[in-house]
Amino acid sequence: MSAPKPILNVEAEPFIPYVAEQDFDARLRPRLEAYKKRMGFLPNALRLYAHRPEIAEALWDLNDRVMRDPSSTLDRFLKRRLGAVASKVNGCTYCTTHHCTILKEGANSLSEGWGLDDGEVRQLLTGDFEPKDELEAVCFEYVRASSADPTAVPQELLDRLNKHLTPPQIVELACLIGFWKLYNTVHDCLKVPVEADLLSQTGYVRL
Repeated sequence: MSAPKPILNVEAEPFIPYVAEQDFDARLRPRLEAYKKRMGFLPNALRLYAHRPEIAEALWDLNDRVMRDPSSTLDRFLKRRLGAVASKVNGCTYCTTHHCTILKEGANSLSEGWGLDDGEVRQLLTGDFEPKDELEAVCFEYVRASSADPTAVPQELLDRLNKHLTPPQIVELACLIGFWKLYNTVHDCLKVPVEADLLSQTGYVRL
């Protein structure tokens, strides 16, 4: 008797229960709606964070400040790509899958999307793409090096960073690296299941 074929696109169960959307703390509801609009769905991670609304509120505020605040000194599209690279270096399947899905979403969709094709996303994650300028190049190199080991970044790379970025940009970049290290770690610790519709996109972290 042949072995049964694996069932595809079956979402794993969380090891702690989700909070039902109708049971979210009232203070999280405005952020919840913003997330659903930007992502196009309600991410599983949010349904776990909702057990601790005080912490969720602070983390979601930090996410907004680092990645999309109007005061940002770095381009938003650049930061989304850098977040994908950082999450991939950190080995977080959940976050890497989300970043890459957003990068591939149609640029004109209602949710956030940047219109990259699969080949462009793969080149981004493997480092085989061509940065548009030296600022982009040094940002990607710094994110890779610092995500792997922030204590071993070569002085030559720091010098190039100082040459092409302003101090506010360097602080913002370092906070992006630290933020995704935090988020990646929390999501991996919680074993957040990748949403069923995104399971076909989970291979990016293994590139």
